[in-house]
Amino acid sequence: MTDKTASPSDDKSFWQHDYGHYSPNAPLTENLKADVAIIGGGYTGLNTAWQFKKDNPNARVVVLEAAVIGFGASGRNAGFSTKLFGLEPEMVLLRWGKQKMIDAHHYLKMAVAHTRNLIEENGFQSDYRHTGLVRISYSEMQLGRLKKTHQLLQDLGIDGDLKWQDKTQVQQDFHSERFIGGIYESDTGYLNPCKQVRELKRLTESAGVSIYETSPVTHIERTASAIIVKTPGGNVTADKIVVATNAYSRQVPDTRKLKTRQFPLWTYQVVTEPLSSDQWKSIGWKERQSFGDNRQMLHYYRPTVDGRIVIGGGDAVVYRTDPMDEVPSPMSWQHCEAHLKWIYPQLRDVRIAYRWGGPVSVNTDMVPEISFIDDERIIYSGGCFGHGVALTHLNGRTIADLLEGKKTELTDFWIVNRKSISMSSDTLSFLGGRAARGVLKAWDWWEERSLKSR
Repeated sequence: MTDKTASPSDDKSFWQHDYGHYSPNAPLTENLKADVAIIGGGYTGLNTAWQFKKDNPNARVVVLEAAVIGFGASGRNAGFSTKLFGLEPEMVLLRWGKQKMIDAHHYLKMAVAHTRNLIEENGFQSDYRHTGLVRISYSEMQLGRLKKTHQLLQDLGIDGDLKWQDKTQVQQDFHSERFIGGIYESDTGYLNPCKQVRELKRLTESAGVSIYETSPVTHIERTASAIIVKTPGGNVTADKIVVATNAYSRQVPDTRKLKTRQFPLWTYQVVTEPLSSDQWKSIGWKERQSFGDNRQMLHYYRPTVDGRIVIGGGDAVVYRTDPMDEVPSPMSWQHCEAHLKWIYPQLRDVRIAYRWGGPVSVNTDMVPEISFIDDERIIYSGGCFGHGVALTHLNGRTIADLLEGKKTELTDFWIVNRKSISMSSDTLSFLGGRAARGVLKAWDWWEERSLKSR
């Protein structure tokens, strides 16, 4: 693969670039009738379409994607299938209380298992590895916080697959003097996000769902008997619709309330060239787990099946721009590379092969939501906060139940039809996001001020 730096006109992640040639489906060019129309061809939209069609084989289900399948976070993310939910566990506990935190853990535990089963039962070739997640600390202050988090999870009885490891064990496993302790979590995995979303497309079409790409929605009209979804080439008249566009939701017309309920937060990633066997030996990491650190502006990193390392995070940016626009951030990419080589000086000569970025969906409550817009004929899902791989797969099952009017364990989960806090304007969202970013960066500086070469 050639060395390539993302530019404003480059809309591919490493995963999309590495996937190779992809031929999108034709756009919608006629007027159709459907039982359900789904806007958005990512994990949420495709899982919803497949689950609903599987339950209702005679139903007419249509998916409309403005760009191509997996254009958004579903094709760009780091591929972590984990039980992470919102922000820190302490923040979730403070905002929502013990029982809702426990309920969220159980929902995400089901989500990880659901995603893994979907992959295995349908023969997905998406490079899934169920190798676990390590949450690591660099400073004594971070370590103290992480110990309190571990104790909290123990007290709540949701620590079943967690194991505390001290400095000696962590450094023996991962050969970095920067790591001084952490939590090993066994029941999580990671995958190739672009392969996963394209496999979902294959599965969904095999069930009889019609998918139209490069078909942006230009207008949504509600009538007493149906909802008309308009695109440049044709219309879909549906009984119900699902808005499954996450960070791009404010681009969907005639759903103005979404502009105050979520906003796009940009995060950036880089990936190395393939490491040699000697380089891998020098850094340990034999089990090839994924990683997240204990910073407020966390970094995340993971191996690929061909021996690269992906690293992202360390910062997140709120822009006052169309989320469809590509916004390069050379400083973010440089930070990711510098952080990897700060952790592992052994890799100082390793070349960065690809750089990219994209938005994730964030809301003021900082936890996901599934809700109705005006009436129960329009269902919206968003606010995944960058932890959406497993979550969105199970959300598809939940939304399918809602479309059928079923009351199930999933539809009873408290993120369904909750009243989220809204920002009164885009300006407040922008300023609030920038302020929060500044506070979190200052927090990390304080906890890491004693570290060498930081």
